[in-house]
Amino acid sequence: MSRCKPIRCTSPVGIPANPVAAGAGTARSVLRQRVLTAIVLVPLLLAGLFLLPGKGWQLLTCLPIAIAAGEWARLCGYRSGLRIAFIGILVASCLGFVAAFSSGNYVSLAVGLSSLLFVVALMFWAIAAPLWLHRGWHLRQPLLLGVVGWIVLVPAWLAAAYLQRSPWLLLAVLLVVWIADTAAYFSGRSFGRRKLAPQISPGKTWEGVIGALVAVLIYGLVASFVLQPGATIYDRLAALIFVAVLTILSIVGDLFESWIKREAGAKDSGNLLPGHGGVLDRIDSLTAALPFAVLYFLPRVWPA
Repeated sequence: MSRCKPIRCTSPVGIPANPVAAGAGTARSVLRQRVLTAIVLVPLLLAGLFLLPGKGWQLLTCLPIAIAAGEWARLCGYRSGLRIAFIGILVASCLGFVAAFSSGNYVSLAVGLSSLLFVVALMFWAIAAPLWLHRGWHLRQPLLLGVVGWIVLVPAWLAAAYLQRSPWLLLAVLLVVWIADTAAYFSGRSFGRRKLAPQISPGKTWEGVIGALVAVLIYGLVASFVLQPGATIYDRLAALIFVAVLTILSIVGDLFESWIKREAGAKDSGNLLPGHGGVLDRIDSLTAALPFAVLYFLPRVWPA
């Protein structure tokens, strides 16, 4: 087991939240980097989301998954050969689904297997990950960490592939996580007092969680009126429950990656994205949220 290095106090989304400890100038600098990175990445994401056909989107999203797999392997302490093997297995898994969905002979098999993976991933994020965090399990066994990494990344990629069949639907789901992330930062920075999980990520606060939930509930209510003007009160209540659960799962995903990084003695999973760290740092909330989202919307995105 590797010795953990001290982790600097961060906000609910990973930005220094204490101007005294980290420096107000540093916080503003990191926030500026995050905004500039988002200005570059978001248009590229939207272009791929709306302009690419399903197969093109699936192939494109294999790239960030491959990078995230490399970051996960590094956090697990894999040496170069094992790291390459892990990346290869994940990419091969994704490409196998791309090929199966493109072949009439294997679509049924791919659909059945992917639905099973969504359920497994949801069970992991709803039961296993919270229990892992609560008990503070110190798992450093390479094979088990590899299996966990596969469960974290492949079902999330699959969910994004399914949801892209309705691009506006996937964008609506992404917005839930992004809004929660942003609201958690500002509410945590302004009002944060009570620590959410001090042994995992000292900067995350309950005030950040409350701010995130309030923001996504407002978003969910407005979205339900815009997208479903004739919906019943039960439909609107279901939409609010959905965005609340999605937000809670996204927080679990964020905390889980923080724990893995803490075990590895790392502050970030990588340094590819200025202000964000690595790709895994950017998608950690989505890995937990997307499998639940695709199960919720499954009848609308199920392959024909």
